[in-house]
Formats: sequence, C-alpha cells, structure tokens
Amino acid sequence: MGNLLLGSYKAKFDRSGRVKIPEKFRTAIEEIYGRELFITSLTDESVQIYPLPVWEKMSGVSEEGIQHLKPAVRKFMLRVNRKGTQSQIDSRGRILIGQTLREKAKLEDEVEVIGLSNHLEVWNKDKLDESLEEKPLTNEDFEDIAKLLPQGKIE
Repeated sequence: MGNLLLGSYKAKFDRSGRVKIPEKFRTAIEEIYGRELFITSLTDESVQIYPLPVWEKMSGVSEEGIQHLKPAVRKFMLRVNRKGTQSQIDSRGRILIGQTLREKAKLEDEVEVIGLSNHLEVWNKDKLDESLEEKPLTNEDFEDIAKLLPQGKIE
C-alpha cells in the first residue's frame, strides 16, 4: 500500500509540451506498472494519466470487445480515445501531453499533478482551486463515501 499515488506536486511544462512527472509518482508508477501510460481527459477540466494496465482494467479493454456494443460504453470510449494517446515515460521522467488536451484544460507553464491512488490528474492550479471552491464536500458526500468503505476496516 505504500506505493499508492497520493499527494500533490507542482510541475512545469517545457517548450515541447512535456511535463516531468514528480519523482515520487514516477518511481511508484514504474515499479508497479511499468512505463506505458494512457493520457486523456474525461471532462476537459484536467488531464488524466493512467498507467496502461490500470486503464485497460478500468476501460474493460478485452479481446472480446462485447462491452463496446453498449451505447454508454461506446460513447465513453469514443470520447477518451478521440482525445487520448498511449505514451511512455521518457528517460528523464517526462511525458508529452498533446496541445489539444493542454488547451482544453488550460494547462500552461506551471501545473498541479495530483495522485488519485492509481492514476494522476494534471490541473491548472487556478482552475483546480475554483473547482474545489465551487463544489465543496458536503455532509451527503461524506455519507456516500462512508458507504463505499468496507465495514469495520478503518482503524
């Protein structure tokens, strides 16, 4: 459990649109999943970086492909694959985030890279602050989260 992707770090884009993955995240990703990634945006607010094995499991990618016949799954796959690219962490720990994704999420020079257990999100800091202020956690949110936790597992 010590290798979960947790926390938030600042990072900067270079002139080519590459961003260096913070060392703590890069080490965990490479040790657990390897260097292959899938980079996409689910909502245009931010960019998601999934280790490829996590993305394959989450998206239900399989040789059968029967899930892709469901309209909601097909719509989801069209959206994320239209914007997404398979990539690899380079020898300097950087990844290329395409111009279209950077523009949609308003990612410029300095960004926040946030660990969400098994993947990363890259945010424009001002946009992230605004989003968190506009949509604060409510008591109902905490109740919903508590329902997802295994009973008796919190110490």
